[in-house]
Amino acid sequence: MPGSVKLRSIKKIGHENNAYEFSDSSENNGIFESKKKKKDEAIRIGFFQLFRFATCTEILMMLCGSICAVVHGAAQPLMLLVFGMLTDTFIAYDIELQELQDPQKHCQNNTVVWRNLSSEENFEMNMTTSCGLLDIEAEMTKFAYYYVAIGAGVFLLGYVQICLWVMSAARQIQKIRKMYFRKVMRMEIGWFDCNSVGELNTRMSDDINKINDAIADQVGIFIQRFTTFICGFLVGFVRGWKLTMVIVAASPLIGLGAALMAMFVAKLTGQELQAYAKAGAVADEVLSSIRTVAAFGGEKKETERYDRNLISAQRWGIRKGLIMGFFTGYMWFIIFLCYALAFWYGSSLVVDTDEYSPGTLLQVFFGVLIGALNLGQASPCLQAFASGRGAATTIFETIDREPEIDCFSDAGYKLDKIKGDIEFHNVTFHYPSRPEVKILDQLSMLIKSGDTTAFVGPSGAGKSTAVQLIQRFYDPKEGMVTLDGHDIRGLNIQWLRSLIGIVEQEPILFSTTIAENIRYGRGDVTRDDIERAAKEANAYNFIMDLPQKFDTLVGEGGGQMSGGQKQRIAIARALVRNPRILLLDMATSALDNESEAVVQEALDKVRLGRTTISIAHRLSTIKNADVIVGFEHGRAVERGKHDELLQRKGVYFTLVTLQSQGDKALNEKARQMAEEVQELEEQSLFRAGSYRASLRASIRQRSRSQLSGVIPEASVSIAGELRLRPYSGSVSQDVTSKGVVPEEEEEEPVEPAPVTRILKYNAPEWPYMLFGTFGAAINGGVNPMYSLLFSQILGTFSMLDKDEQKREINGICLFFVFLGLISFFTQLLQGYTFSKSGELLTRRLRRLGFQAMLGQETGWFDDHRNSPGALTTRLATDASQVQGATGSQIGMIVNSMTNVGVAIIISFYFSWKLSLVILCFLPFLALSGGFQAQMLTGFAKQDKEAMETAGRISGEALNNIRTIAGLGKEKTFVEMYEAQLEAPYKAAIKKANVYGVCFGFSQCVVFLANSASYRFGGYLVSEEGLHFSYVFRVISAIVTSGTALGRASSYTPDYAKAKISAARFFQLLDRVPKINVYSKEGQQWENFRGEIEFKDSMFTYPTRPDIRVLNGLNVSVKPGQTLAFVGSSGCGKSTSIQLLERFYDPDEGKVLIDGHDSTKVNVSFLRSKIGIVSQEPILFDCSIAENIKYGDNMHEVSMSQVLDAAKQAQLHDFVMSLPEKYDTNVGSQGSQLSRGQKQRIAIARAIIRDPKILLLDEATSALDTESEKTVQAALDQARQGRTCIVIAHRLSTIQNSNIIAVMSRGYVIEKGGHDELMALKGAYYKLVTTGAPIS
Repeated sequence: MPGSVKLRSIKKIGHENNAYEFSDSSENNGIFESKKKKKDEAIRIGFFQLFRFATCTEILMMLCGSICAVVHGAAQPLMLLVFGMLTDTFIAYDIELQELQDPQKHCQNNTVVWRNLSSEENFEMNMTTSCGLLDIEAEMTKFAYYYVAIGAGVFLLGYVQICLWVMSAARQIQKIRKMYFRKVMRMEIGWFDCNSVGELNTRMSDDINKINDAIADQVGIFIQRFTTFICGFLVGFVRGWKLTMVIVAASPLIGLGAALMAMFVAKLTGQELQAYAKAGAVADEVLSSIRTVAAFGGEKKETERYDRNLISAQRWGIRKGLIMGFFTGYMWFIIFLCYALAFWYGSSLVVDTDEYSPGTLLQVFFGVLIGALNLGQASPCLQAFASGRGAATTIFETIDREPEIDCFSDAGYKLDKIKGDIEFHNVTFHYPSRPEVKILDQLSMLIKSGDTTAFVGPSGAGKSTAVQLIQRFYDPKEGMVTLDGHDIRGLNIQWLRSLIGIVEQEPILFSTTIAENIRYGRGDVTRDDIERAAKEANAYNFIMDLPQKFDTLVGEGGGQMSGGQKQRIAIARALVRNPRILLLDMATSALDNESEAVVQEALDKVRLGRTTISIAHRLSTIKNADVIVGFEHGRAVERGKHDELLQRKGVYFTLVTLQSQGDKALNEKARQMAEEVQELEEQSLFRAGSYRASLRASIRQRSRSQLSGVIPEASVSIAGELRLRPYSGSVSQDVTSKGVVPEEEEEEPVEPAPVTRILKYNAPEWPYMLFGTFGAAINGGVNPMYSLLFSQILGTFSMLDKDEQKREINGICLFFVFLGLISFFTQLLQGYTFSKSGELLTRRLRRLGFQAMLGQETGWFDDHRNSPGALTTRLATDASQVQGATGSQIGMIVNSMTNVGVAIIISFYFSWKLSLVILCFLPFLALSGGFQAQMLTGFAKQDKEAMETAGRISGEALNNIRTIAGLGKEKTFVEMYEAQLEAPYKAAIKKANVYGVCFGFSQCVVFLANSASYRFGGYLVSEEGLHFSYVFRVISAIVTSGTALGRASSYTPDYAKAKISAARFFQLLDRVPKINVYSKEGQQWENFRGEIEFKDSMFTYPTRPDIRVLNGLNVSVKPGQTLAFVGSSGCGKSTSIQLLERFYDPDEGKVLIDGHDSTKVNVSFLRSKIGIVSQEPILFDCSIAENIKYGDNMHEVSMSQVLDAAKQAQLHDFVMSLPEKYDTNVGSQGSQLSRGQKQRIAIARAIIRDPKILLLDEATSALDTESEKTVQAALDQARQGRTCIVIAHRLSTIQNSNIIAVMSRGYVIEKGGHDELMALKGAYYKLVTTGAPIS
């Protein structure tokens, strides 16, 4: 079987697209197998193990709750016994009335007799009908009391059952939360590397809530429904086994229908998903390579390719709708047939053989019906149990896991005297999250007490890791770290960490006051200690200037403080511990000059007499260290003082030379700036400060990157200042620092979209929707018709003429069959038309959405919320959810409306008085349903709010776990968290009571409504001569319509979801891109020459507004010339190319093309004149020829043009050697080809455009020498007669350019020809003579 499907649940078939897992066993059998294993592994916890934390009290509560649930479950079948007697009473009364209507009969001695016959003759004629005994009103009063009693019982039982279960669950959940958080806070840091904080946070909230759902009211409700099922069938078998057997015999047909439907739906959904997966893959491929698509103007082409792939998904979706309609119709048809069969056979048992009374018939019929219904309703509870068990698996495993380094343990020595010598003995280490990368490799070094030791070296050399081993965040895999000769693994952890003060690059402050933040350093400090520490850290003065002084709140993550202020508070926090060992991890790197000087001074003061380890990239901070240790590849390769190391010309030397050059250039620029803005004195200071900070950041970036080999330029400019240091500081370092939006943040809330606008998009399908609505309307009318027929059957039982009776019954049973047929066809019609209109809408929205995405400017894609993954998901889910607001939703509403309408018309027509009485109860019926839903959502909201404070604490604790571990403050946070749990717990207990009352009320309303309406019905029958069948008719009509209303309201969540999805979609469609590809406006001109000039261009990436990438770039190139950019990573080379392509527009200054300002030029016109070859060219998953044709999306490209371009790119011979030649598929992102081959296809793609401007971004850097020669030859040929901009790191490739511009920090420091620049003996000369790669 090509696709095996595993159903997870048949909850709402196909409603949520996660009801099945699909796999195509031929290809991804492995995946499926592993999934299967995973699934079985996922639930390793038995249901009863969920209660492992229950105490005796809770077990008692659950037992009582279960007993109540069992008794409650028996109530409905009990009511049937009353109902049967009631029906018999009505029928007997009606027969008596009919007998006495005959003028020749009268009532004598409570027996109906012929007036003109003697008693013996009457006796012989079998006149035994009793009369005069039945006081119908008194009887009805009696039954009404029965109903009220059962109702009251149900209310109490329901209340106790729910209340006890919810309360016991709340108590257990409270316990689980505490244990889980406590255990998580005890885990070693390595565990946190392998478990993302976001995931832990969701586990704390969602997963524990899932356990709560599995052990709370759901259990009670399941027990109750299951009992009802058993009792219902018991009533059926005890009161009339024959009829029960007949009904049960027909039920496999319904089961078969349901099973087939589930199977088909799962299969079709699988097909639909697979078909959509193709379109999704297209979307993902296109969005991941959006820059390439934009550069080659492929937006329209891609939208069409996407749309083509949507067609098959649409087809499967429509088939699915048709099948669902068919089977729903089939099931209703079978149900109506069952009614017909049951009533036909049952009435023959009543009429012909007198085995049953009519009441017995009803008891049996409804007993089986109610039993079956409740079995169906019990199954969603199983879903909750399963997800609870799944969620409990990870949580209980964490609770049971013993941490490798337990910070709560009291074990280990505490030394009496500490000198502070730290030594590493052959330490080898890799992070648990990345076992394949060796971070430290046989590291050995000695750190003497009282000395200041500086660690220097490129990123990833293991400096920070060494510091983390000293704090014992990790244990080395081999070797050991000793303190005064003792292996630190033998020492008590809390004590060891209390000796250490640490100041990180991005210090983490907790959201409380400054004084409290400093107090985190040591719990028992006085206010004087705090102030002394603040003075030592040069923080006292600025704190005293704040209005609230030490009681100033620092904001979330210290957000209210500047970098320098945070740094100094962190230093004060480290000092208040009076540490023996001080660890400074790049403590001043994030500061500007003014703050740096202050902080540095503070650090120099406090270093005295302590063992200090300092990691820094800035040499000014290291020069005066006692010992400098140079790291490389996880080893300490050199140690000594500043001057010794300079003579060795090793790691340290490289760092120093690079930095001093950069600093010179910087000072030059700063001086110019100062002159320009002399008159704006204050501003200039401020600007220079923040400006230098950002420049310094980029120097640091450089000093690192030039050691970690050639980093692809693009990745740096896009990933920006995301530090390339492994695991520095803590997770949130980048989040808090730059005010970048943390990943966890949800989309900003959107107003739900108006339905009218959604319908507008669905307008072309109006005929389908019209027919569907028509089908739904008829369908709605079928339900009340059922109550009409049902009461008609009851009416026949009181007929005196047997033949008449038989005819009547047969007629009614045929009518049931007829209703079944109508139901079948209308369901089919509804299913097909609505799925057709819905799928067409989904496809239309997906296409429009995709088109809108491709039209956005490139900057929009830099926002992490618009990552390719997020966008493809949005296309997949949002578009399909919008369906929930149109077709089927309208059908549902129309269905309910006609249902209620017809029911009310029927009931008022037959007895308006009784209808009014019952209608009084309708609000309560509707209320109880709505109330329950409201209650639960309301409580969910309250719970959420109550949990939010606790969540904030846990979130802060987990995000900053390293800081907390370093300060040894885990216990404090556990206590804070546990204190916060009290409120939600109290709320949960209160909720248990309220929810119990509501549940009890909603369960007993039905009984009360029945008691009142039958009592009043009895009155009408006796006083106003209403026929008793009308009583049943009115009551059942209104009750069924009430349930229909309830059903309609259950669809509202879907509806709300749809409106929000639609709103998100419309937000995308309405967004006006800053650089619009689709617009026809903008200048276009005939003879495009390709002259380019950058004038004072300033630019910052929108996602990193604080880092200036271009600082007044001035450079121009004449048509036909070649301009080469050289310079280190992050200096703005690639950025300038992106401005040319108009991926971005400059913030200030201009980019001129043939003298036209680029921002005023038509985007697609401009891009059509530019060809680009980048370092890692992106190819699409299609044939070589198609990839080359991609270069020109404006026109049809002939095969001969493709061959020409391929020949020019030195590609032709290689392609002809492939078996399929130009039809060879290149694989996803060109994975089937080597780099050189991909590069040449990219060149051919650029040539086929016949561009006037050719941009080569490191086009040969990733190649080996052989391929480089070939590609370089191809490029030299392509450059002829075109304006060309080259970015390269190898000097050989740029020597023969007309202009070489050396860039640093976003502006050009020198430019000219190769010989000119060599003569200048400046930066370029240095680069060429040292032969270093320029990166």
